[in-house]
Amino acid sequence: MGLRCAVLDDYQGVATRMADWSVIEDEVEVVALREHLDGEEALAEALAGYDIVVTLRERVAFPGTLIARLPRLKLLIASGMRNSVIDYAAAEAHGVTVCGTASSGTPPVELTWALLLGLARGVVEESTALRTGGPWQSTVGADLHGARLGLLGLGRIGSRVARVGLAFGMRVSAWSQNLTAERAAETGVELAASKEELLAGSDFVSVHLALGERTRGLVGAAELALMKPTAYLVNTSRAAIVDQDALLAALHEGRIAGAGVDVFDIEPLPSGHPMRTAPRLLATPHLGYVSRANYAAYYGQAVENIRAYLAGSPVRRLP
Repeated sequence: MGLRCAVLDDYQGVATRMADWSVIEDEVEVVALREHLDGEEALAEALAGYDIVVTLRERVAFPGTLIARLPRLKLLIASGMRNSVIDYAAAEAHGVTVCGTASSGTPPVELTWALLLGLARGVVEESTALRTGGPWQSTVGADLHGARLGLLGLGRIGSRVARVGLAFGMRVSAWSQNLTAERAAETGVELAASKEELLAGSDFVSVHLALGERTRGLVGAAELALMKPTAYLVNTSRAAIVDQDALLAALHEGRIAGAGVDVFDIEPLPSGHPMRTAPRLLATPHLGYVSRANYAAYYGQAVENIRAYLAGSPVRRLP
C-alpha cells in the first residue's frame, strides 16, 4: 500500500496548484481537505489512514493524545519554522518526524496596513454605502501624517510596520518587555517609557508580539481603558495577547474608535460568535499569511520535505 498525504484546511482549494506535487505522485497519494476538522475526535477519525499530514500555521493542534491515535502518521509538516501547538516530545516518542517551511513576514505587514488604513478612512462603511444607495460621505477620516503609531513589539514584523509608518510621516514608538532604546533607534523609532504610556499616548496601536506566558492577556480591560477614545487598535499577531471580552466591551461601549482584527480565540470563527457582529470592528479571517508567495513557499517546501523524508534525509526539522 502506497503512502497517503493529507493537506489540511485547503479553504481556497489551491494547495495542489501552488506546487508541483507530481514529483511524488508515484510514491504518495495527496488528498487536500477543504473543510476544517474541528476537535480531536474528528481529526483522529479523518487522519487515521494517512502517513503524512501537511498543516497550515497553527490552525490545528497536534497534542500527544491525537498523535497517539494516528498510528500510520510518520511525517508532520507545518508551514513556518515555529509552531506552538505541536507536541514535539510526543511526536518523537511515536516516531513522527516534524518539519517546517519558510514563511515570509511581508504578508502580515501588508495586512496590518490594510486594516489600519481601512479603519482610518472608513473604507468598508463608505464602500458599503456607495454600493447600497446609502449616504454620499458619512465618515471623517483620521489622519496618519503627524499621528502617533504605537507598536507592541518591534521584531521581524513590527520593525517593518514601523518603517511604513515613518514613510507616512507618523511619529512611531514601540515597547516590549525586552526592547532597548538602542534597538528602537536602529529602526528609527522611539522607545516608549512603558506599555501604559504607549497605549495612552498613541493614536494607533498595533500588536506584533509572539504569544507566550508573558504576553498572554497583555492588553486587558485596564490597558484598553488607557487608550484615547479616538484611537484604534490593530491585532494581526495572536488573539490571546488581547483580552477578547475586554476588547468586545470597549467596542460596544465606544471607549475606543475601532479595532482591526485578523486573529481570534476560536478559528474558524463560529457563525454566532460576537466578534462577527461587534461594532467599530474591521475583521478578516486570519489572512495575515495568506498570499500567493507564501502559499507557494509553504506547499513547494512541503513537497521538498516529503521528497527528503522519502530519501532518508529529512530537512527543516522542528523544533
